[in-house]
Amino acid sequence: MTKIGLEIHCQLTKLESKLFCKCKADYRSLPPNSNICPVCVGLPGSLPMLNRKAVEKAAMISLVLGCKIPEKISFFRKNYFYPDLPKNFQITQYNAYEPTSIGSEGKVEIEGKEIRIRRIQLEEDPGRLIYEGSSEKTLITLVDYNRAGTPLVEIVTEPDFETPRQVRIFLNVLADLVENIGVSDPYIEGALRVDGNISLEKGNRVEIKNVGSFRDIEKALHFEITRQQSLVARKIPVQAETRHWDEARKITVSARSKEEEEDYRYVPEADIPVVVIDTNTIATLQRQMPESIIAKRERYIKKYDIPPQVADVLSSDKFYSDLFENAHSETNAREIANIITTDLMGFADTREKKMELKINAKHLLDLADAIINKKITRNSGKLALQEMVKTGKSLSEVISMLDLGHVSDTFSLEKIVDEVFKEEEKAVSDAKQNADSVNYLVGKVMKKTKGKADPSTTIEIVRKKLSS
Repeated sequence: MTKIGLEIHCQLTKLESKLFCKCKADYRSLPPNSNICPVCVGLPGSLPMLNRKAVEKAAMISLVLGCKIPEKISFFRKNYFYPDLPKNFQITQYNAYEPTSIGSEGKVEIEGKEIRIRRIQLEEDPGRLIYEGSSEKTLITLVDYNRAGTPLVEIVTEPDFETPRQVRIFLNVLADLVENIGVSDPYIEGALRVDGNISLEKGNRVEIKNVGSFRDIEKALHFEITRQQSLVARKIPVQAETRHWDEARKITVSARSKEEEEDYRYVPEADIPVVVIDTNTIATLQRQMPESIIAKRERYIKKYDIPPQVADVLSSDKFYSDLFENAHSETNAREIANIITTDLMGFADTREKKMELKINAKHLLDLADAIINKKITRNSGKLALQEMVKTGKSLSEVISMLDLGHVSDTFSLEKIVDEVFKEEEKAVSDAKQNADSVNYLVGKVMKKTKGKADPSTTIEIVRKKLSS
C-alpha cells in the first residue's frame, strides 16, 4: 500500500513585515541582500519581536482547516547548518511536551476522502540559494537573504494520500482556501511549496524536496512510486533519504540521508515568550473570516438558482467570485455566473492570464444585461467579451466597432431565411420530413448574420415557412 504525506510551506504574503523584524515581507522585487537587518541575519545581540498579525493569519489557517488552537503557543530553535540559514537555526514551533504549535488535529475532505492535518506551525522562511554557471565546473552558488525571516506556515498532513492525483486535488483545494481567507496569494512564485513523504508497504520513508509546482509534485510522486516499486521487486532495500526533484530530467535524485527529529536538537526559544490565545481572540478572528467557500457555494445555489456545477467552480476561485460579487444583481446573477465560468475562464485559465485581463465588473454587468434584454445574442456576447478582455473598451464601443447589433426584427430575418431556403433546397426538403434538420437551417441563418440573429425568432420563422 502506498502512503503519502505532505509538508506544505505557505508564505503569509498578505503581511507587510517579516516574522521577527520590520523588514519587508515582500522581497521579490528587491535587489539581493538589500532587505535585511541584524535580526533576520542573526547578528549577535539582536532580538526577535514576534509579528502579532502573523500569529492571527496563521490562526485563521488553522481555523479554516478545522484544527484545534491551543491556549498557549511557543517557539523553538531548530538547529541545522545550511548556507541560506544565517543564524544556523530556524525559529519555528514544535510540540515537545504538549501541543503548542498554532494548530493540530485538523481535517480536509476531498472527493469523499478525509485528509488529516497533523499540525500547523508558524515559522520563518530561510534565505534563497541561487545557482549560476553553465556546467558543474563553472557552477557557483549565491545566497540571497532577502527572504530570510519571511512569515511562513508549515502544514503537515498525516500519510493519508494513496495516489499522486489525490495530492494534487488537495493542493488545489488548499490553495483556494488560503486565498479565500486573504492570508496568502498561493500563485505567487515560491509562496506555496510542497515536500512529499512517500513509502510503500511499510517500507522506509523517502522525502522529496525542491518541487516547484503542483504539477511537478504529482510527477515526482509518480516517479518515486515507480522507483521504489522497482527496488522492492528486485529485493533491494529502499533507503530512508531526502531526494530532490530534477525538473530537467523529470527524476528524483538522492540528496542526503533523512534527518530524524532528534538531529535538529530542538530547544525552547528563550527570546520569545509564550503567547496566550484566549477564546475572545479566536472568536474575534472567526468574525473577521470571510464567507467560506462552502457557504458561498450554497448561497449561489439557493439565492440565485445557479447550477451546482457552476457554483462549485465560481465559489472556489477568489478572483472570479470577487468579479461576480461586484457585478451581479438579483436579475442577472445566473447570466453573469454563466459568462464567467463558460467564457471568461476559458480566456484566462492561469494566474498570469488573469492579471492581464482588462475587464471589470461594469463590463460583465453591461454584457449580461444586454444579453438578457436581447440587445445582442450570446454568440455576439462572446465576441464582445473577447474584445473587452483584450482592450478594456466598453460594451457599447465594442458593439459599434465589431457591428454586433442584434438582428431581431421579423422583416429583416424573413429576408435572410428566404435566401437560406433558396440556397439549401435539399436541407429544406429534409427539414420537412425530419424536425432535427431545422437546426441546420437556423445555423445557416446565424452564419449569414455573423451570429447576430435572434435564435428564438429565427426558429419561429423557419418553422413557419416549412409548414406553409
